Amino acid sequence: MNAYDIIIKPVITEQSMEDVADKKYVFQVAINANKTEIKAAVEEIFGVKVAKVNTIRTLGKVKRTGAYPAGRRAETKKAIVTLTADSKTIEFFEGMV
Repeated sequence: MNAYDIIIKPVITEQSMEDVADKKYVFQVAINANKTEIKAAVEEIFGVKVAKVNTIRTLGKVKRTGAYPAGRRAETKKAIVTLTADSKTIEFFEGMV
C-alpha cells in the first residue's frame, strides 16, 4: 500500500479550517491504515514533519432504500494530523482559510 492509497482526501469543514492555524489538518484515510502508516504517508506526500496523529472511525449509517433490506453507508476513518512547530505548512490548505 503506497502513500496515496492511505490518504484518500482532505476533509474541508469549518472546524477543520479553524484548526489549520494550529497546524492541525484533517484527512479521510483508508479504513485499515494505522497511525504510523498515516504519519509516514503525510510526511512523504507533503514533505512536512508530523508530531501527532489522532484517528476517528465512524460506522456507516443505516439508510432506507424504499424496500427491504435497508442499505448502509460506507464506514469512514478520519485522521487529525498535528505538525511540529518548526515544520512548514501544507500548501493545499493555504487559500482556503
